[in-house]
Amino acid sequence: MTETTSTPPKKAGLRDLLRNRNFRWLWIGQIISNYGDSLSGLALMILVNRLTGSTTALATLIILMVLPQVSVGMLAGVFVDRWNRRRTMIISDILRGILVLGFLLVRKADDLYLLYALSFAQATVGVFFSPARMALLANIVEGEDLLAANSISQTSRILFGLLGTASAGVIIGLEGAFSWVFTINALSFFISAFFTAQISSPKSLQEQMQTSVNIIFSELVHGVRALFSSRTLVGVLITATIVMLGLGAVNVLFVPLLINDLGLPETWFGAIDGAEVAGMILGGVATAALAARLRPTFIIMLGLIVLGIGMGSIAAATKVGHILFIMLPVGLALAPVEASIATLSQTSVSDALRGRVGAALQTMIGAANITSMALAGVLADSIGVRSVFVLAGGLAILAGLMVIPLFGLRHVSRKA
Repeated sequence: MTETTSTPPKKAGLRDLLRNRNFRWLWIGQIISNYGDSLSGLALMILVNRLTGSTTALATLIILMVLPQVSVGMLAGVFVDRWNRRRTMIISDILRGILVLGFLLVRKADDLYLLYALSFAQATVGVFFSPARMALLANIVEGEDLLAANSISQTSRILFGLLGTASAGVIIGLEGAFSWVFTINALSFFISAFFTAQISSPKSLQEQMQTSVNIIFSELVHGVRALFSSRTLVGVLITATIVMLGLGAVNVLFVPLLINDLGLPETWFGAIDGAEVAGMILGGVATAALAARLRPTFIIMLGLIVLGIGMGSIAAATKVGHILFIMLPVGLALAPVEASIATLSQTSVSDALRGRVGAALQTMIGAANITSMALAGVLADSIGVRSVFVLAGGLAILAGLMVIPLFGLRHVSRKA
């Protein structure tokens, strides 16, 4: 059965996209959920750092939050292509809201096993949400407007992520009230489910309930083959994998660098994220405006080089002012890269394969992320925390330089 779609005028801006009823509901639900996610994401890292002061414990937490993408991500993609995507997103939001409430029970270091278990379970449910949302967005917004829609979505995610991080930093820094953070996050999931439910209920193109092992395995293999049969998707995979080999370690070590090395209180996290977000908003707006003139591959190449320079520069920071200054160009580069990668992933395969291919892509990139995070502590002990940032920056620059040989000069040059 074919999904019904609502397509806005070509080369749409935010106002035109918001006239698309389905995009509007999806976007509102997203920004509410993004706020809650960033709120508890920072809270969990600060809580583990307070309870243990251990980089290994932090790495364990983040690995458990990424591991489901690697372990069940491709399988989730198969089911997303067979289920109603809207319904999948709603159920995922409700279950994650319930699981987040379990964090209220974590009070001391002995409760870390519960925090780890809940984090893993929440991330596992979320694995079904992401490919469903990506595939549904491509049904709702088509053609050249998709890059603009992805850019707007990324910019909104970043902005409301900043609000969540800033709120968490203030609440935890001044009050130490982790319970407020987790309660608000749970509510954000429930509200997101409500808004997603307002989307016109499209029938999934492949909505079938046959789930034999042979059928599931066959469709999983089909999705992987589709991924590797596309030069564009292979280019996205290699580029993103190289970047994540550095970024994974940086994600683990950023909180210890700020709190343990620079001695910053948690209340500074909002300002630091604010600098990054200011850059990401500018980058997202620029991407939406230039989508008709620049190819996504060119945006990825330029963005990764700037991102690499920024990450490497963090190693030289000795004051909070240095971090604030560096995070602006990092954000400026990051948003366009994310939006461009999402657009290439959505437009390089048919609708029937988007869930499987998207999940396979995220799974393989997630494997690189986990590898990097697992090595973060070892690298920090052997070459130093700051040297890890230099290494990560170098990998991002390398990935940017590889865009032309991976995609081909013709696909990187400026549009006619």
